[in-house]
Amino acid sequence: MNRILLVAILVLSGMVNTSFARGGYKIHLKIPGVKDSVVYLVHYYGKPLPSIYKRDSARFDKNGNAEFKSADSSFNGGIYMILLGDRKTYFEFLLNAGDDMTVSADLSKLPEGVKFKNSPENERFQQYVDFLGTYGKKQQDLQKELKEAKTHADSMEVRKKGVTASKELTNYRKAYAKEHPNTLLASIFNALSTPQVPDGDHFLPDGVTRDSTFAYNYYKSHFWDGFDFQDDRLIHAPIYDAKLDEYFNKLVLPWPDSVEKEADVLLKKSHGTKDIFKYTLWWLTRNVENSKVMGMDEVFVYLVENYYMKGDAFWLTNDELTKYMDRAQKIAPNVIGNIAPEVKVPNVVSKGLESLYGLKAKYTLLVFYSPSCGHCQHELPSLDSLYRKELKSKGVKVFTVATEGEDKSIIDFITKNKLEEWTNTWDHDHIGDWRGKYDVYSTPTIYLLDEKKIIRGKRIDHTNLGGLIDMLEAKAKKMNKTKS
Repeated sequence: MNRILLVAILVLSGMVNTSFARGGYKIHLKIPGVKDSVVYLVHYYGKPLPSIYKRDSARFDKNGNAEFKSADSSFNGGIYMILLGDRKTYFEFLLNAGDDMTVSADLSKLPEGVKFKNSPENERFQQYVDFLGTYGKKQQDLQKELKEAKTHADSMEVRKKGVTASKELTNYRKAYAKEHPNTLLASIFNALSTPQVPDGDHFLPDGVTRDSTFAYNYYKSHFWDGFDFQDDRLIHAPIYDAKLDEYFNKLVLPWPDSVEKEADVLLKKSHGTKDIFKYTLWWLTRNVENSKVMGMDEVFVYLVENYYMKGDAFWLTNDELTKYMDRAQKIAPNVIGNIAPEVKVPNVVSKGLESLYGLKAKYTLLVFYSPSCGHCQHELPSLDSLYRKELKSKGVKVFTVATEGEDKSIIDFITKNKLEEWTNTWDHDHIGDWRGKYDVYSTPTIYLLDEKKIIRGKRIDHTNLGGLIDMLEAKAKKMNKTKS
């Protein structure tokens, strides 16, 4: 029976410029009963289905024959698919540079009904597909058993069977990689492997205290053992994106120094490749740029300064590279740990010049807002409630900058929400470069500064502000205790 897939529109876009390596392919395709219709040669690019991309296309003749042929010396290989014109029926196979093979398929028996000529590796791959079919059936049977289990003992017995079945899959892959080293499928199996944490108790160097972090540290340190960062073919398998996500978003501590260090390690491992290095740098940049974790913008600046600006982003046009550099230049002055840039703007009421540096406080909240912004209309009153309830007593003062509006609308907003106790400013004549200094592209944008006007938090809100100050207070007490 045909496997059905809602294929992403990307499949026909040709968005990804496929691999950079060693020499073309020739595929003669024969599918009885299919004629006078288009067929596509498609591939993965880091991600699993439905994100697939077109490499080539052909048309079946009246006898069900079609041919894909390329002399492209940059072609490298990976897991590819034959996708029929309905964009639903497909099957996978392995393709290496220089392959010249014949592929026939019985569409009524997919994914098992595929045969290869002049491709021993695909014959073995098809054996693996058959194994997966059996393995999948076992998993379905076990799920059924688990649902029907009447006691805890019954459930545990089913789970034991599941562990045994999982080991069968792992052992199959290990045995294959050992028997057929240096093949594409062996490289894929190795990349799919996950660290197996040793059983038993584990202790700290004193030999007495149990090491509660052993499992985490072992798993993390061996996470990439099986992945060959120099094999560009792996980018055309649905593996790398998920591994990057697990590693950086679940295993690496979400601190700029940690992320930068781990990024350097992977970029060094993949240096000299094109696809894997490109994907790694692209993924890391996108991940920190979109991160909701405070401080990750520092990593963005680090990547741009240490890789993009040094010519490593070879796939970008000059205009695209300039955008990255401009973005990093805007962020760099206001990353956490830097001294906040001075802001001098007129007071909303008195019109006298207010200086951010002139506001003396243990902590300063620098708030950029617009009176017409819906989010601001909710956030600033909530922030004021927190300020009155607990922040004021902790030595917090508030310095606001209205980003747009008219004098009346801004004063009305302040009066309505009873924010007169704050230092409220409005740069009506645009005399201060606060937008560029603080990368204000949306409102509200809130920074937390310490007594020395060092940035301790950015793009925060009333829900996480109190916890952040408590953490800073606890850290300061610990440091003082250590000094004394």
